[in-house]
This record gives sequence, C-alpha cells and structure tokens, in this order.
Amino acid sequence: GGQLQRVGLARALMVDPIFLVADEPVSMLDVSVRAGVLNLMKAIARARHLTTVYISHDLSLVRYVCETTMIMYLGTVAEIGPTDAVLASPKHPYTQLLLAAAPVPDPGRPLPEITAPEQVPTPIGPGIGCPFQDRCPQVMPVCRTVPPPLVVVGPKQQAACHLYGPH
Repeated sequence: GGQLQRVGLARALMVDPIFLVADEPVSMLDVSVRAGVLNLMKAIARARHLTTVYISHDLSLVRYVCETTMIMYLGTVAEIGPTDAVLASPKHPYTQLLLAAAPVPDPGRPLPEITAPEQVPTPIGPGIGCPFQDRCPQVMPVCRTVPPPLVVVGPKQQAACHLYGPH
C-alpha cells in the first residue's frame, strides 16, 4: 500500500522543485499506510525546504500536516489562517459548517445545531455577492449584492465574510 504515492512523489522530486502540489495524496490509502506516506512527505519537505500545498477534504490530514489552512468554497477563499486557529475557532459560516459536519469519534458529544439550507450550489456563471449566500445560515442583505473582502478576524486569520466588516 502506498507504493504508487511514493513513486509519484519520487518522480515529482526528481526535478528538485521548490513548490509541490499534493492533490488528495493519501485519499485512497488505508489509515495505517497514510501516516507513513504523510510522514515521508513532511520529512522530505523539511529536508529540502519544500513548500507543499495539500488539496484535501480530509480535515484530519489538514490538521496533521498543514501550518496554514485555506478553506475554499466554489473556487473562492472563505477563510485562511494558521491551521490551529482556523480549525479551533472557525469564523466563516462555511468553515463552521464544514467542521460541524466532520465526524468525531465521541458518542457523548452532542450533534451541532448549525445547519445550512439544502440549496445546491452551482459554480456556473459569476454570481453577485457572496458565493455562499444561498446556503449561509447567517445571510444578510449585503451578502446578496457585494462580494465580501478578506478581513482580519484573528491573529494571522482572515475570512471573506460580511459578518466581520462594515456594512
């Protein structure tokens, strides 16, 4: 398990890159093999001073390997900041929903109350306003007409949300 990922990583590293994009690098691997591949990638990145961008839906992977996390929705940045801050104290409603939907192996933990309308998003055509407006549980009138800028919401943390800016 993981041999194809290791071969792919070796091929990518042959040209001595300074930047590597890893798109779901361990998504098809058994949990026991994932850690080995991720540890190898982290060790190589550290030794070579290699910047690695991980594209993943797996928040446990993000928590394990990333220093900075960017949450995107329909191709736009929703939130960015230090991984610990973004995952411990999410500011954007989409990030909050994403984290609330992640399974936690604690049967005693109550289910989150946060929900989104069942509107299915479409990436077709440039929308007006916030890309998350149709699913946001905290939508405001300004969200329908003005794209939200990235605003500072914490130390080194930014969110593209009108909840944190002047209206």
